[in-house]
Amino acid sequence: MAKESMKARERKRERTVAIYAERRKALKEAGDYEALQRLPKNASPVRLHNRCKLTGRPKGYMRTFGISRVKFREMANAGLIPGVRKASW
Repeated sequence: MAKESMKARERKRERTVAIYAERRKALKEAGDYEALQRLPKNASPVRLHNRCKLTGRPKGYMRTFGISRVKFREMANAGLIPGVRKASW
C-alpha cells in the first residue's frame, strides 16, 4: 500500500496538468518555449505516473482496468471483474 502522501501528490499533479493543459497547448502551437519553461514543473503530463486506484501501487499497473496486477489477480479469482476468468486448457 502506497503512502497517502504519495497518492495525494499524484492527484495534485493530475489536477495541475488539467489546469494548464490548454495553456500548454497554446504555447506549444505558438512556439513560445520560454513561456513554457515558466509554467510549473508539475504542469507537464510527462511527470504523471500511473498508480493502482485501490492501493496506489506504482508498478505492475494494468491500464485496461486501472489497477495493479496484484489486485487484478485477487479480484479476478474472486469473480469481481466481469468477463475475466482464470485460464485453463
